[in-house]
Amino acid sequence: MDSVEKIGLIAGNGQFPLLVLDSARRQGVPLVVAAIKEETSPEIESYGFAVQWLSLGQLGKLVKYFKAAGVRKAIMAGQVKHVQIFGTSVPDLTMIRMLTGLREKNTNALIGGVAEVLKLEGITLVDSTLLLADQMAPAGLLTRRGLSDREEADVVYGRPIARRIAAMDLGQTIVVRSRAVVAIEAMEGTDAVIRRAGELVHRKELTVIKVSKPAQDMRFDVPVVGLPTIEAMVESGATALALDAHKTLVLGRSDFVAAANRHRLAVVGFAPDE
Repeated sequence: MDSVEKIGLIAGNGQFPLLVLDSARRQGVPLVVAAIKEETSPEIESYGFAVQWLSLGQLGKLVKYFKAAGVRKAIMAGQVKHVQIFGTSVPDLTMIRMLTGLREKNTNALIGGVAEVLKLEGITLVDSTLLLADQMAPAGLLTRRGLSDREEADVVYGRPIARRIAAMDLGQTIVVRSRAVVAIEAMEGTDAVIRRAGELVHRKELTVIKVSKPAQDMRFDVPVVGLPTIEAMVESGATALALDAHKTLVLGRSDFVAAANRHRLAVVGFAPDE
């Protein structure tokens, strides 16, 4: 990648876009930031890059902003709650046209529609982890403690199920206890489904399994975990987390692993085809 090439950042919620900003600053990569009013942390303005605040439905304004700034490549980082798209957001004409043209309204279709609009305007959406190679989950054990026999049995049972669910674009996380699926992620996100599972089984001996989609598109909806995931696991009685190696972004990886070790959790990366 040309070090002087200007990159557009479409920033959602959480730490993901902040890590991109920090990494870009360290690597000397110039960014132009589009921040979503309903989602993005105000902290985004503290990194020294140009920031334009947009409402979720203002796709046309996003395109104009990037084109005026000379952006030819863009990164999408941070979750955008899809219920916002169907709820409080007011779409502009560009967004309405995009939504009208979709056959489905699932994650891939929605964000793929945005990517297509950008492409038609000469802006290519690229791998969202482009600047974050050191934050991806490796294969093997991330924590001091490995899987117990119970946890390993849950992982062996649950990973094929999780992959089938991910293939249907329903979610990328399931929570298992004693070889039974307790909860399946939908629109609520990883941490929320972990907490829901804890409530269902009174916070006892849960195994969390998070996978990538088959042929995961790394431009968007990349599997992400972070310190809030550890907090949700501790609150919910989850003791182990299985991830897809090289496809899952571990936000604040060193702090994440340290927190998991403090609570004696097991975190393991598996090859996506295992």
